Amino acid sequence: MPADALLICGVDEAGRGPLAGPVCAAAVILDPSRPIAGLKDSKKLSGKRREQLAEAIRSQALAWSVAWASEAEIDRINILQASLLAMRRAVEGLPLRPDEALIDGNRCPELSCAARAIVKGDATEPCISAASILAKTARDKEMRQLAVKYPQYGFDKHAGYPTAEHLAALAEHGPSPVHRKTFGPVQRNLRDPQN
Repeated sequence: MPADALLICGVDEAGRGPLAGPVCAAAVILDPSRPIAGLKDSKKLSGKRREQLAEAIRSQALAWSVAWASEAEIDRINILQASLLAMRRAVEGLPLRPDEALIDGNRCPELSCAARAIVKGDATEPCISAASILAKTARDKEMRQLAVKYPQYGFDKHAGYPTAEHLAALAEHGPSPVHRKTFGPVQRNLRDPQN
């Protein structure tokens, strides 16, 4: 890679819409000399293909980082601010300092490098697609682990999104410790005001 080449990182998050679990963000600096075929918006890929690409990204990218904002942080500062916080943590966690960050969406977190928001960037910028894939696979893995801890909610099936099955479990069992207490459907099922 030429010494004067700019290091551009792509940044995306996964998990803004769910009622439970943390929000996850990833930052990726791709290696121009080792392109990864098939990068696209993680939502357009099968689970198996996402996992294959995530492995390729982790082994072939110049640098990558995954970071989180917890349910408690989401409840304290709201989901938008928590997503931006997770993005900032992901960029700060990179072992290389990027010259510029390309952020999926219409807002940029506060970063120590230049940043540009690109709406639907996960479909047009390979480095954002790569970040989207890492964030989604990391969050899905986390939700599968939470499903073992809280089997009654089916987190392994819906990753915390408000499906009919999830809403029924929420009504039956009330929220778990990993539910986002400020989200409407969760709030409506809070039984204990101390919860």
